[in-house]
Amino acid sequence: MTAPVRRPSRVAKLPPRERILDAAEELFRSEGIRGVGVQAIAERAGTTKMAIYRHFGTKDELVAEWLRIVAADYQAAFDRVEADFPDRPREQILGLARFIAEGLPAISHRGCPFINSLAELPDRSHPARQVIEEHKARQTRRLTGMCVRAALPDPEQAAAQITFVLEGAQVSTQNGSIDRAGERLMSIVEGIVGR
Repeated sequence: MTAPVRRPSRVAKLPPRERILDAAEELFRSEGIRGVGVQAIAERAGTTKMAIYRHFGTKDELVAEWLRIVAADYQAAFDRVEADFPDRPREQILGLARFIAEGLPAISHRGCPFINSLAELPDRSHPARQVIEEHKARQTRRLTGMCVRAALPDPEQAAAQITFVLEGAQVSTQNGSIDRAGERLMSIVEGIVGR
């Protein structure tokens, strides 16, 4: 997934709620959730702290809404590969792997927003953590369904292996421990789906 690019002329024209979300996304991705205060978000969005609380209630709710948007982008990737490769579940799985592999360079500095957010939100009752857990469960169900339709011998195991590879590639790219992570990711997923 590519990192957002600051668009000052566009942001200035957005309604306050969207300006706040754009500012929060940029700051949370670059500095982390805990490292960003509501005042910094307000300043970046060209609004006030009161406006943030009027739209989101709390910073925690703003974080949760940002992660819902990120989750929707990932779910859209599932939708795209299903549309691009109808009735071809192996190609759908490879399409998802390609989506992650191609996005690795963009996350190399800061990493996966879900993994980073989990590290910053140890409280399982935090609303943003619940968004992440629901998203990951939905993603696993969809991937397992693709593995079932691909007639892989153990669909749940295949989905788990693919998930480990996709998430591991993101972490390895962020920490710089593995070179050619995208290429290696594709090779491993191809081996799992038996291409």
